[in-house]
Amino acid sequence: EDIPLLDTEPFKVRSWQHDLICNGFEVGGGSVRITNPELQAKIFEILGHTKEEIQEKFGHLLEAFQYGVPPHGGIASGLDRFLMAAFGEPSVRELIAFPTSASGQTSVMDAPSQVDEHQLKELGIKVDVKKK
Repeated sequence: EDIPLLDTEPFKVRSWQHDLICNGFEVGGGSVRITNPELQAKIFEILGHTKEEIQEKFGHLLEAFQYGVPPHGGIASGLDRFLMAAFGEPSVRELIAFPTSASGQTSVMDAPSQVDEHQLKELGIKVDVKKK
């Protein structure tokens, strides 16, 4: 019902998201996902991605959406998040056993992929390539 507000008042658009909190740590979460490829592309644009970036980074996802995506959503908890709360570990990365393959790739997303200067700046990363 809030979708028409995207063009005029995007900060008033609500989503269906859920979070499960234990002692101040997020131990679970979920949402009802976007299933419309045009809407998903529009959200990427609102987030500041150019059409070229959207195609390069998320084109595989939007193409899959063209074949139809059933409405889906839910909430899930993660053992790693529960352990994070139990041990007071500030970073879930310390508890993830196998976040990527040995080559640094994931099986469910197009990763790793190229990053741009804006992403590097946002993450506080500086690339310093030394010439041989």
